[in-house]
Amino acid sequence: MIDKLASHHNPFRWHITIAVMLVAVIEVLDMTIVNVALPHMMGTLGANSEQITWVLTSYIVSSAICMPLTGFLVKRLGQRRLLLINIIGFLAASMLCGTAVNLPEIVFFRTLQGIFGASLVPMSQYVLTGVFPPEERGKGMAIWGVGIMAAPVLGPTLGGYITESMNWRWIFYLNIPVCIIALYMTLKYIPESKRDNTEKIDWLGLILMAVGIGAIQVVLDRGNEKNWFSNNGIIALSLVGMLATAFFITRGLKIKHSIVNLRIFHDRNFTACTLMMAMFGITAFGIIAIQPIMLENFMNYPTETTGMVMAPRGIASAIAMLIIGGGGLLNRFDPRRILVLGLIVSATGTFLMSRFNLQMGMWPILSSGFLQGLGMGMFFVPLSTILNATLNESETAEATGLYNFGRGLGSSIGISILSTVLTRETQINWNRLGGHMNQFSSNFQHWLQNAHLSLNNPHTLPLLGKTLYTQASMVAFVDCYRLATMTFLLMLPLVFLMQRPPRYEAQPAAGH
Repeated sequence: MIDKLASHHNPFRWHITIAVMLVAVIEVLDMTIVNVALPHMMGTLGANSEQITWVLTSYIVSSAICMPLTGFLVKRLGQRRLLLINIIGFLAASMLCGTAVNLPEIVFFRTLQGIFGASLVPMSQYVLTGVFPPEERGKGMAIWGVGIMAAPVLGPTLGGYITESMNWRWIFYLNIPVCIIALYMTLKYIPESKRDNTEKIDWLGLILMAVGIGAIQVVLDRGNEKNWFSNNGIIALSLVGMLATAFFITRGLKIKHSIVNLRIFHDRNFTACTLMMAMFGITAFGIIAIQPIMLENFMNYPTETTGMVMAPRGIASAIAMLIIGGGGLLNRFDPRRILVLGLIVSATGTFLMSRFNLQMGMWPILSSGFLQGLGMGMFFVPLSTILNATLNESETAEATGLYNFGRGLGSSIGISILSTVLTRETQINWNRLGGHMNQFSSNFQHWLQNAHLSLNNPHTLPLLGKTLYTQASMVAFVDCYRLATMTFLLMLPLVFLMQRPPRYEAQPAAGH
C-alpha cells in the first residue's frame, strides 16, 4: 500500500525521486525537442512543411487521450507495473522513431510514444505523493518540478544542438540511456501498489473521451494553420469534439463507474488547482513556444545563443522551487500566500517582456526571464501541495492524471492562442504601419536617408516591405506578452476559492 511508503525512514525515497523525475523529464522533453528538427526531417521522410507537423500532432493527441486514464490504469495494473510498461513502451517507440524511413512510419511510432508517455508525468507525481510524508512532500515536489520546468526550456536548445552536430534521429536515441536508467531504478526501488480488477471497463465512456479529446486536440494543433473556422474540417472536428466531450461529462457525472472519476471535481481545491494549472500552461508554455521565434527570426540570434538567453528562466524556477520546497516554507506559511506572490512575480516578469524592442540588448531578455522563472517556481510547488491536501488517498492517482491533463490541454490552448494572435496581429500591424508610409512623411524620408535609398531605387520597396514585416511582427510579440500578463493576473481570484490546506508538522520518529 502507498500509505506504508510515506515514512521518515524510507531509505529509498530519494532514489525513487530521481527515478520518477527521469521518466517525467523525458516525456516533457520529447514534446519540445522535436520542434527544431522538423525542417531536417522533411527531406529524409519525403514530407512537405504541412505534412511534417503530424509528427507533433500525433504525439500530442495520443498523449492527451491517454493521460486522464492514469487513475484507472493504476487501479488495474498497479503503479510499478504501469511504470514499467510505460518506460519499456516509450523506449521501444523512441528506437522505432529513430529508424523511421517515411512519414506514415514516424507518425505511427510517435503515436505509440504518446500512448506510452502519457502517464509518465502524472505517475511520477502520484508515486512521490505516496513516498513522502505530508510535511516533506514539498521537497520531493521541488526536485520533481525542477525537471518538469527545465525540460521545456532546454528542449529546443538541445534539439538544435543534436540536429546540427549529429542527426535528427539522435533526438529519439537520446531517450534510450535515460529510459534504461529509469527502468533499472523502477525495478529496484519502486514498490507495487494494491490492484483492483473487479471494476468493469466503461467502454462507451472510453470511446467518447477518446473522440472528444482527440478531436479538440487536432483542432488546437492545426487550427491556426487551417485558418480556424474558415476550414470545413476544423468546423466538423470542433462539433464532434464538443458533442462527444459534453456527452462524456454529462454521462460521467451520472453513472457510478465512469472510466474517469469526474466527481473529483467536487473538491474545491482540486478544481481550482487544475484550472490554474491549465491557465499556467496557456501562459508559460505559450511564451516558451513563441519566444525562440522572436529571438531567432527577428533578432538574428543563433540557436545556441537563444538557448543561453532563455536558460535563466529555468535556472530561476529551479532555485525558487528548491527554496520553497526544500526550505520548509510550505510548513511555515500558508501556501496560498506563496501562490499569490508567485503569480504577481510571474506577471511582472511577463510585463517586462512587453517592453521588448528590436534594438535592445540581452539584459532585458535575461532579467525578465529570470524574474518570470522565479514566479513560476513559487507557483508550481505550493499548487502541487494544495492539489492533494483535501483529497482522499484513493483519488490521488486519478487526480494527478486529470491535473496533468489540464497542464497539457492548457499548453495546447496557449500555443494555439498565441500563435493565432501573432499571425493576425502581424497582418493588422502591417496594414496600420503601412498606412503611414508615403513620400511626404518626414519619418519615411528619414528612413530613406539612413538606408541611402531613393523612391526610384529598385531595392527600396523590398527592403521597406521586410522592415515593415519585422516591425509589425515585433509589435505582435509585444501584444502576446501583454495577453500573457493579463492571464497571470486573471488567475489570482482562483486562489481565494481554495480552502487552506492543513499545516503539516514533522512528527517524531517511532522509538525516539
